[in-house]
Amino acid sequence: MIRLNKDQRLAQSILRSARRFNRRMVLSYCAASGVLATGPFTVKNAFSSSGELNLLNWSDEIPDPVIPNFTAATGISVNTTPFTQNEVQISKLQETGGRGIDLCQPTRDRAPQFKDLGMLRAFDESKLTNLENLLPAMLELSRTIWTWDGGLYHLPHTWGSEAISWRTDLTKLEYKTLSYGTLWNDEYMGKVQGRPHSLLLGIGLWLDYTGRLPSNRMADSFKDEATMKTIYDQILPVAIEHKAWIKQFWNSADDTKSGLMDNGVVIGQTWDGPALSLKKAGAPVSYMAPQEGAIAWIDGWAMPRAAANIEQAYAWLNYIHTPEASALVAEGSGYNPVVKGADALLSDVAKKNFAEAYPEDALDRLWHRIPEPSWFSELRLQYAEKFEKA
Repeated sequence: MIRLNKDQRLAQSILRSARRFNRRMVLSYCAASGVLATGPFTVKNAFSSSGELNLLNWSDEIPDPVIPNFTAATGISVNTTPFTQNEVQISKLQETGGRGIDLCQPTRDRAPQFKDLGMLRAFDESKLTNLENLLPAMLELSRTIWTWDGGLYHLPHTWGSEAISWRTDLTKLEYKTLSYGTLWNDEYMGKVQGRPHSLLLGIGLWLDYTGRLPSNRMADSFKDEATMKTIYDQILPVAIEHKAWIKQFWNSADDTKSGLMDNGVVIGQTWDGPALSLKKAGAPVSYMAPQEGAIAWIDGWAMPRAAANIEQAYAWLNYIHTPEASALVAEGSGYNPVVKGADALLSDVAKKNFAEAYPEDALDRLWHRIPEPSWFSELRLQYAEKFEKA
């Protein structure tokens, strides 16, 4: 039985939308088929027809032509500062005090850390003219842990997961036997990629699933520092024992792509977007949730207190929460839309890739990232560094 904590039970509500996405493989919307239209879209109440906007954004989550379309529709120029990990984003905000940044992109589970930073301002929901476009379950997932002092501090942008990607020309895998433990099969020695802290989580889920380290699907590790250490003290030796399996530790979407295509990686624990982008382009790569469950996340938007271009920021949010823009984000990145009607605008290839990534009961098994207290992130980093340096 898949055990869910309270936060994960709430997150399961996204599955109703995800299942509809999975089953509408041949439907179209507004006569859309194949490649999405790339012309500029109307942005209701854009607030500004000029000026600039400064984004601190995930490096692969605003693919072309998302920004050119926005600029064409509003006259607002966009400056981007890409990052590849939440830790880099947080460091950048601390370094600048949020100055020079109008919107940043926290992952949902980092709410406790961003609250502790005290650097964000709540959204003025009266200026969010397309708020009703968001999938209700997605918006609720932001509201549940990003609401404090009477305000909402996070809006969904895209969702995805971390699971198993592999070279289809070099190995064969099936859903019914796929596991995070598959990474450590003898045949993959020296051919695996992953992030240190993600691989530790994957090992924990694997050990829990096989009954070797019961942890309530790793939810117990978030209870307190002592419990977390007890669990990770048993995970770390397993990881170090398999250090010879690691071909590379990846740090970005580009790393995972180059690992699979150029650096001798056969299999890895990666985000879905990079792998599915390669698959969509015809590369011999695939991606699939394992039996323990793909690790699901939501990236969103937040506004620093020091933001200067407020009207332009709301124009961006109202644009990005249209079905057309959300679909362009998903189509170009390999991740998934958060706006009603956007899934129907995706290409047949993207829909097929989604269905193959989450076959059978895979959506029911998703492991939704649990909100991380600051102490958890600090301890996890210590274990990840021990693994990486072993």
